[in-house]
Amino acid sequence: MTRRYTRREFLGATTVAGVAGIGGCAAPTGSRRGDADTADSKGNGSGPATVTETTPEEMAQANADPIDVRGALYVPARAWNTFQMWHNYDESVIERDLGYAERVNINAIRTWVSFEQWHEDPEKLEQSIDHFLNAADDRGIRVLFGLFESVGKEPSEKNLHDQDPLTAPPVQSPSSDVIVNEDKWDEPREFVRWFMDRWKDDDRLLAVEAMNEPGWLPNMKKFAAGMFETIAENRGSVPLTVGSTSLANNADYVDWGADILQFHYNFPSNKQVYHDLLPDAKQLGEDLDMPVYLTEWQRIANYGWGSTKTVDQWQPDYASIAPTIHQHGIGNFFWSLMVKPAYVRYMRKRGIINGLFHEDGAVWNKDDAEAIKAMSGESDVSDIEQRQEWPEWAMKVKRHAHSGG
Repeated sequence: MTRRYTRREFLGATTVAGVAGIGGCAAPTGSRRGDADTADSKGNGSGPATVTETTPEEMAQANADPIDVRGALYVPARAWNTFQMWHNYDESVIERDLGYAERVNINAIRTWVSFEQWHEDPEKLEQSIDHFLNAADDRGIRVLFGLFESVGKEPSEKNLHDQDPLTAPPVQSPSSDVIVNEDKWDEPREFVRWFMDRWKDDDRLLAVEAMNEPGWLPNMKKFAAGMFETIAENRGSVPLTVGSTSLANNADYVDWGADILQFHYNFPSNKQVYHDLLPDAKQLGEDLDMPVYLTEWQRIANYGWGSTKTVDQWQPDYASIAPTIHQHGIGNFFWSLMVKPAYVRYMRKRGIINGLFHEDGAVWNKDDAEAIKAMSGESDVSDIEQRQEWPEWAMKVKRHAHSGG
């Protein structure tokens, strides 16, 4: 059994790792991604973006060892939240998309199951989860499944089913009414037990995540702690974790019993941010003898948080920081495998699109595909087509943001 760590041991380790290792990508106190379309809490870089054409990182990447965990965030291109992913589950789409991941040697996927879909049809969800795990395993990919989600709008029928590219939101799971009322936690706990009874010892899983980004929010954090307790009571061989906005939040999660630590930093303002942060994260993992993964990253950008203006840095650019991540040897997951308008509506309305693969297998940017594949020790993507065009089904977002309506 994996050794459990305490807050005292964590803080002792981070003292060695340094202050930057604690600071990481902490969300501003009280901020909420998805509620009221506020700024993405993870884009907290400052200062001008600096991107050079030929960098020491790119040169170093050619000689760096392969990274063990090379992952992507995944929600199907046409699904606007994870309820839709499972409610409209299409086996052929899943097999196609995971096949694309295999082409660039991705060996891990992070995504979420849906408490709301379980409530509606647990048998269908069970069949879909097993198919997803089989499809991933067939392609040499392990899965990090999250159970609950702090990000997004309330899970009303309208929000769950909305497919309008401009209005469809990510959806929080469960509802705020459940989260703030402990006497309503029985059903979420039943969902946790249902999941753990079936997959707690499944070696197709990389980890089980209690919740994504409960962060600094007291009610969300209390709910996540309660659900983690139930997960831990039903623990098997699969490691447990929590989606974390920063390294600092993990002081709580090691106390809960986490086996893997996460941190998110989607938009550093320059490469030096990562050069400062990633060694600290790596040192923390060595001090505690446990994995530490960067489980959300995208590109170098300086978006001017709080503004509603269309941004200049609106398209994917994973190559801007992938070599830096590789140089430091950190297991990681980029957002996202599939090309689609931004997950959070605030970012979407500012004209941001992200992702690596189009639905037909072309990539948005071959430099991105090469940089991501290079983390495996191979980088040839000559057989992959590049197409830097918005999908037709997403043009409503492009017209709104880039054409004034």
